Amino acid sequence: MRIYLASRSPRRRDLLHQIGIPFDTLLQRIPPREDSEVLEEALPDEAPEDYVVRVARAKADAGLRRVHWRGMLPQPVLSADTTLDLDGQIIGKPAHPADAIEILKRLSGRSHRVLTAVAVAEGERLEHILSISTVHFGALCDEDIRRYVATGEPLDKAGAYGIQGRAGRFVAEIHGSYTGIMGLPLYQTCELLRRFGQID
Repeated sequence: MRIYLASRSPRRRDLLHQIGIPFDTLLQRIPPREDSEVLEEALPDEAPEDYVVRVARAKADAGLRRVHWRGMLPQPVLSADTTLDLDGQIIGKPAHPADAIEILKRLSGRSHRVLTAVAVAEGERLEHILSISTVHFGALCDEDIRRYVATGEPLDKAGAYGIQGRAGRFVAEIHGSYTGIMGLPLYQTCELLRRFGQID
């Protein structure tokens, strides 16, 4: 059985391949983004948990509607969204290199939470699951941060770093799901797909 993946993330594609889930990538034909109808700005006083769940569910719902509009083969639509929570503040992708530098300075020597919500939509059903992990960074010097940002790696990642990339050396300790920090918690994703009959 196959699913649609409503995400551009190469990391999520790689992780689904890793566990043998067959999927088709579901993208919007018109640029610049796949989910232009999804509001990704945080709402006033929205908690990080509520924010990431709302966005993941909205992406799955938008993807399911695209399947219907295009007359595509009916399959469950899986989406995910990842954000960082630092002292109750939502930290998304950096807007530019200077923003990435400021984010990494704030993460230096501290712990933060990484929240990834996964949602699956099929027919009238829309369910989600939330993975919350804690990451502790060692102290980062300005030169470490500058060199890392110069690689370009942090610019398309929530919290301005990818744990599976060069920033792995900044991480002193994690509690939770390593793949959830990457953007798709595999254990929780399998549990959700099992509810939809996609996994035995």
